[in-house]
Amino acid sequence: MTVLKYAMLVVFFASAGIHLYASLKKDKPLRNKTKPFILLGLLGFYLAAAQPVLWTAVLALIFSWLGDVLLIPKGTKWFTAGGIAFGVSHIFFIITYASQTDFSAFSWPAAAALLVFFVTAALVIFRYLKPHLPEALFYPMLVYLIVNGLMNCFAWFRAFSIGGAAGVITAVGALLFFISDCSLFYVRFHKRSRLKTHFPVMLTYSLGEFLIVLGLILG
Repeated sequence: MTVLKYAMLVVFFASAGIHLYASLKKDKPLRNKTKPFILLGLLGFYLAAAQPVLWTAVLALIFSWLGDVLLIPKGTKWFTAGGIAFGVSHIFFIITYASQTDFSAFSWPAAAALLVFFVTAALVIFRYLKPHLPEALFYPMLVYLIVNGLMNCFAWFRAFSIGGAAGVITAVGALLFFISDCSLFYVRFHKRSRLKTHFPVMLTYSLGEFLIVLGLILG
């Protein structure tokens, strides 16, 4: 399993690296070819390295992979389908984090502060981007951002509960995932976006997913 673990890491880093290069160069065909292999490599790494393997984490990664694939074609319907897949992925991540959290010894004021922070962030981002969004995506995008924020909250709940580096690593990864989604909405829909490539979107996304998985394995 050790050889397989490192082989899957090579697949992840190689495909992510090539994809980021293609994003920087605006090479869409190469981006589309490499994108599906990023999460496949990461899923293989998790299956080979995690002890025990949590089925909820596996499902979260599978739905993230599905979201990647569904976002490749252009169009609002494909974008919506990809968003639904990622939303399901966040829900399975939430279940995973909750299963490793001791809520009986939890600081509820800290939990409330986290919840207020991420819901407020989602509302601010939504208000900023709303004039640039297709009308059909107004409230689905807001719901999606809130679900992503909840995923971040539960990542920090887990971090506070288990202590050590494993919890913080996953929580930082979750935050990068949130930043990636916000960047994606900005790149895709903001008519005067200064972000002209998907490079920052995929950099924060790939690193975020990797840190989430790494923290789960270490925990």
